[in-house]
Amino acid sequence: MNELKMDDVREYVHEHIREFHEAKLAGLDKLKLNDILSRKNPYLYRAKNMLTSEMIVRNCIEAHISSNEETLFGNWLEGLAIFINAKVYGRKKSGITGIDLEFDDEGVRYLITIKSGPNWGNSSQIGKMREDFVTAKRALHTSNSRMNVIAVNGCCYGKDRNPDKGDYFKYCGQAFWQLISGNEALYLDIIEPLGFEAKKNNNEYYELLASVINRFT
Repeated sequence: MNELKMDDVREYVHEHIREFHEAKLAGLDKLKLNDILSRKNPYLYRAKNMLTSEMIVRNCIEAHISSNEETLFGNWLEGLAIFINAKVYGRKKSGITGIDLEFDDEGVRYLITIKSGPNWGNSSQIGKMREDFVTAKRALHTSNSRMNVIAVNGCCYGKDRNPDKGDYFKYCGQAFWQLISGNEALYLDIIEPLGFEAKKNNNEYYELLASVINRFT
């Protein structure tokens, strides 16, 4: 186990955060008015007293962006988590189906599926994750029957007051970042580089947002 250097984290964020912003901008630029309007309940606009086309369009676009951002940023955070874990434990992204990350610590092999937040899936999606954990454990025990394997659903933010789910653990927010890094303060430490880089990309985003709203109205 190696000590995590925050300079390495800052460098990673600096080099890769643009990928998230470019994906967000590309999604915004490709938006079609009919697509976003077809997903909305027209009665809701009246109930919210939206009286102008600009108000309706802005509301639709912002709702779409919020949903899309969650997925895009969740994928980006997964990459950050894998990078951090590789620096500390020397592991890479898992090659096992359904498993994002695996590493060894104090005689335990951790199998981790990374999600953005705690409320990420329905019962069938959670069931599929459980199946993936069972399959992965079986494969590892085939080569080493004595291996101590712990499956974890790791969530980049949020909390879960009952992490023991029986056949796997669910660690969210601080607990997740501490597990993959050994640093209990990491969940706070990564905020600073993320915020610094966000300031540099927001102007371009707001300019494109205004352009799309004008195009649709």
